[in-house]
Amino acid sequence: MMTKRKEFDQGLEELNELIVEMGRRVETAIAQAMEALERVDADEARRIVKEDKELNKLEEKISEIGSTLIATQQPVAKDLRRILVAFKIASDLERMGDLAVDVAKTVIRLEGQTLIKPLIDLPRMSQIVQMMTYESIQSFVQENVNMAYKMAKDDDLVDALYSQITRELFSLMMENPKTISQANLLSFVGRYIERFADHATNIGESVVYLVTGVRPDLNS
Repeated sequence: MMTKRKEFDQGLEELNELIVEMGRRVETAIAQAMEALERVDADEARRIVKEDKELNKLEEKISEIGSTLIATQQPVAKDLRRILVAFKIASDLERMGDLAVDVAKTVIRLEGQTLIKPLIDLPRMSQIVQMMTYESIQSFVQENVNMAYKMAKDDDLVDALYSQITRELFSLMMENPKTISQANLLSFVGRYIERFADHATNIGESVVYLVTGVRPDLNS
């Protein structure tokens, strides 16, 4: 017969696996959304939008397992923090998935158009947030506070690139008013990726809270 502790540990392991799977899907979604944008591939973008349902199902499963563990095992201290942190990370990952969908929906709005400029900084932003996503999940799995802090610093790079993109697009709009509509859409994409990075940083905060019991502000 399985002991109560073993049952609890098994539940925690299942939560970990689901969060890793969510992280993998989110990382893939933002990468594919950016590739679709670079090609203005609306069909690929529509597929990305449809796949978001799977991410929502994973979040629901995490909520269900965690709630059952709390009800049946009545965990305290760090054991309880593990479950609460799993809820918070799943929520951040779900929002990151939504932001990848927002990028994909922008591609759909651009269907049939030629990009007004080669995309350089937006793909760079995407690459950085993909790495941030991976490192944030690894910091959770390993309970590695140093990795969480290091990952959060990359948010500054994303912010700097977003500012640069905004300036460049504004200049384009001033030079040629015909670019305004598309330039606005590309600016929104930059904003979506910038917010994506903020959620990765939130995951880093959750990891620090899990390990230390203190929640820092890594977004400041």
